[in-house]
Amino acid sequence: MSASPRLDLPFVLPQQAQKHVTVNDAMRRLDVLVQTAVVSATLAQEPASAKEGELYILPSSAKGARWAAMKAGSLALFEDGGFVEVSPVGGQVAYVGDTGAFLLFDGAGWTDRPFRPRQADRLGINADATGTNRLTVAADSELLTHDARTPGSGDARKIINKAASGRTASVLFQTNWSGRAEIGLTGSDDLTIRVSADGASFRDAVRVAAGSGRVAIGRSEAPVCALDLGGALRVGSYAKASLPAASAGAGQIVHVSDEAGGAVLAFSDGTSWRRVTDRAIVS
Repeated sequence: MSASPRLDLPFVLPQQAQKHVTVNDAMRRLDVLVQTAVVSATLAQEPASAKEGELYILPSSAKGARWAAMKAGSLALFEDGGFVEVSPVGGQVAYVGDTGAFLLFDGAGWTDRPFRPRQADRLGINADATGTNRLTVAADSELLTHDARTPGSGDARKIINKAASGRTASVLFQTNWSGRAEIGLTGSDDLTIRVSADGASFRDAVRVAAGSGRVAIGRSEAPVCALDLGGALRVGSYAKASLPAASAGAGQIVHVSDEAGGAVLAFSDGTSWRRVTDRAIVS
C-alpha cells in the first residue's frame, strides 16, 4: 500500500529518493482536508487571480482553463500559481466563506442536510419546556417581525389555530401565574376580551359577533345591534364654549354641562349641536 486508505496520503517507501516530495504532498493534502474552509461552493467561473492556498468546491457548471477539466464536487486548490484538484472524502465537513454555511460531503456530493433545523418535540429558550408548554421562552421581550431577509411580502401574520368552534384559540395574560385577561376565540368563533380578578372566574368585557360584526360591551349575550351595552353609557362632557366641531360628523353625542336650561345631552346634525330634549340649538 502506497497511500493511506481514507485520506489518500502518500506513504514514504523504503529506499525512496527525494522523500521530502512525498512528505510535502501529504502535508498539502492534510492542509486541504483537515478543518476544510472554502471560499465558495457556487462560484462557477475560475477566478483569474486567486491567493495561495485558496480552496473552492466546484459546482457542476464550473468553467475555466483548469476548472473545466475537474470533476464537479471536487476541491480546487490554488497552489504554486495554478489550481490542482483534490478529491473530498465521505464525511468531510467544509465551511463556506461567502455564505457562512457548513456543507457535508456524503460520498456522492455536498449537502447542507445535516445542518438544517430539525423538528423538535419541545424547545426551551432560557427555560425548561414541558409536555404542556412545549415552547417556553423566558425573556424580558420577544420579537416577531416580517421577513426582511428572504425577502418576504412585508406582511407579518401570526396564526393560532383551534380544532373546532367550541374550542379555544387565545392569548392569556397572567399575574404571578394566575390569569387576569384573555383575548381570542374562547369557546366560540366570536372575538372576546374577558377579564378575571382571581384567575378562576372570567367575565366578558367585549364580544364581537363573528357572523355580524356587532359589538357587545359588558355582556356575554350575542349583540342585537351594532353596539349593544350591558349597562349605562357615559359620553364626554363639555362646556358650551369648548364643544367639539359639530361639522366633524352628524350623529355625534355629547353631554353639555352648562346649557341654559341645565345639563343636557346634545347631538350633532352635521352643522350645529342640538339638545336631544327639544332639538333646539345649544345656546
